[in-house]
Amino acid sequence: MRKPVIAGNWKMHMTCAEAREYLSVFLPLVAHTPQDRNLVIAPPFTALSTVAESARDSHLRLSSQNVHWEDKGAFTAEVSPLMLLEHKVCYSIVGHSEPRKYYSESDEQINRRARSAQTHGLIPIVCVGESDEQRERGEAERVIRRQVEQGLEGIDSAKVVIAYEPIWAIGTGKTCESKEANRICGLIRDWVGFSDLIIQYGGSVKPGNIDELMSMSDIDGVLVGGASLDPKGFARIANFEYC
Repeated sequence: MRKPVIAGNWKMHMTCAEAREYLSVFLPLVAHTPQDRNLVIAPPFTALSTVAESARDSHLRLSSQNVHWEDKGAFTAEVSPLMLLEHKVCYSIVGHSEPRKYYSESDEQINRRARSAQTHGLIPIVCVGESDEQRERGEAERVIRRQVEQGLEGIDSAKVVIAYEPIWAIGTGKTCESKEANRICGLIRDWVGFSDLIIQYGGSVKPGNIDELMSMSDIDGVLVGGASLDPKGFARIANFEYC
C-alpha cells in the first residue's frame, strides 16, 4: 500500500520567527488531516530546530533540503546526516533541479547523497525531471530514465521517494497535464521495478489542481514549492480529496 507524501519545500524562505508564525496558522488546519498520508515540510537549515520544536506534538514530519555524503569534514556550506538527525529530520531532498543547475550537481553526487541519507535512516526524496528543451527534442524519457537509474544505484526502493519535477513547470505557473505526469510516474515505477515505490509530482502544484493530481493512479503525493509558503493554501493541499 503506497502512502502519499505531501511535502512543502520552502527553499530559501522563512526566518525562524516567520516559521513559527506560519506553523501557528498551518498546524491547526491539518490537525484532523486523514492519517492516510504523510505531511512533510522542508525548511531552510536555519529553521530546522524551530520547526521541529513547534511541530513536536503534531504529525508533521521534517525534511532537509539537501544532505552530504560524509558524516563530517572540510565541506563548507554542507550539512551532514548526523547534524540532521539531531533535529529530528526524517527526509532529505536530493537532486532538486536548482542544485543541479546552480551548483552543477551530477547524478553520481546525488546518488552518494541519497545513499548516505538511507544509511543513516533518512528517507531521500530524489528529484528527477527534464528541461523544456529536452522535452521539445523528444529526450524527456531518456533523460529521466538516466537520472532514475544513476540516482537510485544501490538504493533500497522501499525506503526512498522519487519526485518527478519537470524543470519547465517549476515556479513558472505551468503545470504538466495530470495524465502526462501520471504517465511519466508510471514509467518510473516500471523502470525501477518496484510496485510500492512512492512517486511524487512537483511543478506548480496548487490548491486548484491538487485533487485532480492526487486522483491519478501513479502519483503518490506532491513536492510543493511556492504554494507551500502560504499556510492556508498548503493546508488545502495537505487536505486534498480524491476526485
